[in-house]
Amino acid sequence: MRNLKKLVAAAAGCLISTSIAFAGAYPATAGSGAPPAIKDPAVEWDHLWREVIIDITIIGVVFALITAWLLWRYRRRPGNETGHAPKLSAAAAVAWVVIPTFVFLADDLYIAANGWQLWNVYREVPADRLEISLETGMYSFDYTYPNGLRTQNELKVPAGKPVLLRMTSRDTLHNHFIPDFRVKEDSMPGRITYLWFLPKEAGKQHVVSCAAYCGVMHSYMAGKIVVLSPEDYKAWYDKEGAKLNDTKSAAERATAMPAKKS
Repeated sequence: MRNLKKLVAAAAGCLISTSIAFAGAYPATAGSGAPPAIKDPAVEWDHLWREVIIDITIIGVVFALITAWLLWRYRRRPGNETGHAPKLSAAAAVAWVVIPTFVFLADDLYIAANGWQLWNVYREVPADRLEISLETGMYSFDYTYPNGLRTQNELKVPAGKPVLLRMTSRDTLHNHFIPDFRVKEDSMPGRITYLWFLPKEAGKQHVVSCAAYCGVMHSYMAGKIVVLSPEDYKAWYDKEGAKLNDTKSAAERATAMPAKKS
């Protein structure tokens, strides 16, 4: 009976540790009324990756030490020595199964909870953002800005502002992958998907590649993201927008001109 009480207490302790793990993964939100800080998906991804590496390293070291001790403790000895295992009570046998199970389950649930939190960061796009349309096709990334400006395989964005890409495809399955920002998402015909990222440092360029096999020239489907300062971005955006408007106006005037009679 005493052993069963110890078993119940140990199991309860493991359940409490699991609850603490979940509580740590989902911190309470302050009710100050201030706008929540933008969570950078790249930073959150790196944090989870460190957690996983630390987790599997500790588990690996512990299991390696236990294995080494067992190899030494139960090594073969001269004289054909025969060992005698201690007989466990029913409560002890159950404890050796239940307690390690709860310990590893608590650890797995902690990692899973952090993974779910990261997924929510990827899906919850900040309201104050720059929204750009992206149409993928063999073998290019075609971006369209809010003013109608179009670029191919080069996306210029302002530093410090979240960027949302609404994506579709005109032919087959593609994938917009930005390794530096830890984001990737499929684009496909007949469906709108999205991803967002947070560029922080002006003056940097970031590689974009297609991460889904889309045809014989798949490996050539690449582009770049150029991060500008907010001032430089506005100047470039206004200049290219003015050029676009001039081109549209010229085209409209040409269309409106009556045809010359022969």
